Parts: sequence; C-alpha cells; structure tokens
Amino acid sequence: MTDLTALMIACAAFVGTHFLLSHPLRASIIGRIGERPFLGLYSLVALATFAAVVVTYRATAPAAFLWSVGDGIWGVASAWMWCASVLLAGSFRGNPALPDPAALTHANQPAQGVFAITRHPMMWSFILWAVSHIAVLPTAPNLILSGAILFLAFFGALGQDRRKIRAMGIDWQGWQGRTAFLPFGMQLTGKAAWSDAVPSPFVLAAGTLLWLGATWLHGAVGAGIWRWL
Repeated sequence: MTDLTALMIACAAFVGTHFLLSHPLRASIIGRIGERPFLGLYSLVALATFAAVVVTYRATAPAAFLWSVGDGIWGVASAWMWCASVLLAGSFRGNPALPDPAALTHANQPAQGVFAITRHPMMWSFILWAVSHIAVLPTAPNLILSGAILFLAFFGALGQDRRKIRAMGIDWQGWQGRTAFLPFGMQLTGKAAWSDAVPSPFVLAAGTLLWLGATWLHGAVGAGIWRWL
C-alpha cells in the first residue's frame, strides 16, 4: 500500500463515519443508547479516525508543488483564513445548529453577524480553511487531506439542514428562511441588509486573535501577516 493510498483510506474513514453517524445511523443509535452516550461514541470515532488521518498524512513522502505559490496567493489565502477565523469565532454563540438547550430560542432570533452571512458559519470556516491550504500547499497529500475537509464541510452543511428540519421542524424552517446557505446569499438577493452581516466587535477581535495565533504557530512557514514581518 502506498502512502497516498493509506491517506485516502484514512480520509475516507474520517468523512464516511461522520456522515454515517450524523445521518442514517444517528436516530437508531440514539434510540438504543441515548443521546449523551451517542455523542460520546461520535466523538470517540471522530478522534480515532482523525488521528489516523494525521498519522498517515505525516507518513507521506515529500511531494512536489503542482503550481507555483507566490506572495499574491499567500495574501489572498491569508485574507480567506482571517474570514474563516471570524466565522468560526462567531459560530459558538447563538448557533441553533449546535447541541444547545436554547437551540429553539436561537432559531427564532433575527440573523445577525456571522449568521447573517451564512447559517453555517462553522462549516464555511472549514471550507475556507481547506481552499486556503490547497492554494498555498498544492501537493498531492494536501489535496487529499484538504479536499476531504472541504467535502465533509460542504455536504455536511447540506445534510445538517435536512436533519435539523426533521428535529426542529418549523423553527428550523423559519431560520432557513431568514438565512442563506451560501455566504452573503441574503444580501446579494436583496433579502437582508449588508449591515446585518457585520460581526460584533467581540467576534471580530476573537477571530483576529485566533487568526494571529494560528498563523504564528506555523513557525518558519511564515503564514498570515507573519510572512511579511
């Protein structure tokens, strides 16, 4: 088995188990063991398969870039990563998609900040992460890894809409009607004001700090603003 084949198998297991446990098997397993044990099982499987992805990715041989990467690509990717960090930072509060006793309340609130941008800010942060990393690290192993993350986030968000409609009914349908799947979809179609999509100062600050910290941890690679300092 080649190192790339092992990585593809690990990524397929990571993505596949997410979809299986999030959709076709979720209800039956929860019915048998309860929601809390299910969440524990889900987390355990996710950690185990993600660990396999990390191990197999690190075991791949050095690979050639498929295209040249200059400061222009780095600049665009860094800006995307800042956007991803803001979306992620804003997704943890007031998100009806998260397992939260107040989810129904959140679903009946006006969409503001990152939720006025997209009802799936966390998923789109992962999509932007994947696209950014493909842009600056165009190697075969990274295309497999980042492509798997992109696939999981995009189709996971689509699946989440269907699952939440079954679980939350009219409350999620109302939330869907006030929000967009694609970023800025409501603003571009004239259904919401652009001012609604401005994140709060706290979310902007938290996202910026996350971006600065995460890019600094890239060290000698020189990611984000640190590339030019």
